[in-house]
Amino acid sequence: MKIRAFAKINLALDVVSERDDGYHELKMIMAPITLHDLITIEVTDKPGIILTTNSSRIPTDERNIMYKVAQAVMEKYKITKGIKMHCMKHIPSQAGLAGGSADGAAVIKAMNRLFKLHMSYEDMVELTKDIGSDIPFCIYNRLAVVSGKGEQFEFIHSSFNTNFLLVKPSRGVSTKRSFNALDMSTALHPDIYKMKAALIHEDYQGVVDTLGNTLEEPSIDFVPEIATIKKEMLELGFDGALMSGSGSCVFGMTNDEEILHKGYKYFKESYYFVRTTKLLSHQD
Repeated sequence: MKIRAFAKINLALDVVSERDDGYHELKMIMAPITLHDLITIEVTDKPGIILTTNSSRIPTDERNIMYKVAQAVMEKYKITKGIKMHCMKHIPSQAGLAGGSADGAAVIKAMNRLFKLHMSYEDMVELTKDIGSDIPFCIYNRLAVVSGKGEQFEFIHSSFNTNFLLVKPSRGVSTKRSFNALDMSTALHPDIYKMKAALIHEDYQGVVDTLGNTLEEPSIDFVPEIATIKKEMLELGFDGALMSGSGSCVFGMTNDEEILHKGYKYFKESYYFVRTTKLLSHQD
């Protein structure tokens, strides 16, 4: 079986407060995008998990989210057969695009079908939410206001779409490092519900005006190129630019195909990862 693992971007990300359990209370507008990894998965008679990938940067043992998800499913459902997985990576790591979580979500969906486990989306979320904080969102793959640690959803019904240019410098930012550097006393807090309203009304300028990410400033301290990319995108004519998640990938927004292609050509010469994408329309 082949299954696509779709990346996401954060159109708005607000770190609301610190929680007693050591996590942060989040409120985000998350959107799935067409950029994806491709995972091939098959059942084997020999027990165990075999994972391969085209990327030398990705571990293929118990440290990998795909491996952890497969292990969790096998243990819960007492599966005695094995699985063999290959992941063709296109989503860069430490980018704020949920690459690992997307892969984990794709694996549980594939295993659900292959082993006829009849898990609901809620069942899949419950089993994987502690493995990767973005896995629940990647299971649903729907535009949503996401709250809590990433497990509470308020889906947004909207046909909003535009062109996005993704640009990532070679250095990434670990989520933990970005959160640890966050100073809540000076943190910026984007208006999540203003963004939600703009999306519902398909108000392009409203979306552009409401872009915001609490984690952007602390991440720029680690990877200054984030600020440089944003500045260059706006100078090239993109209407808005924002770092996704905890970074270090930046996306630019434009309705102008000429600006999109000019930006792609410009950044391709200087940066590690450059890709055009759109929002993913809702699908199972």
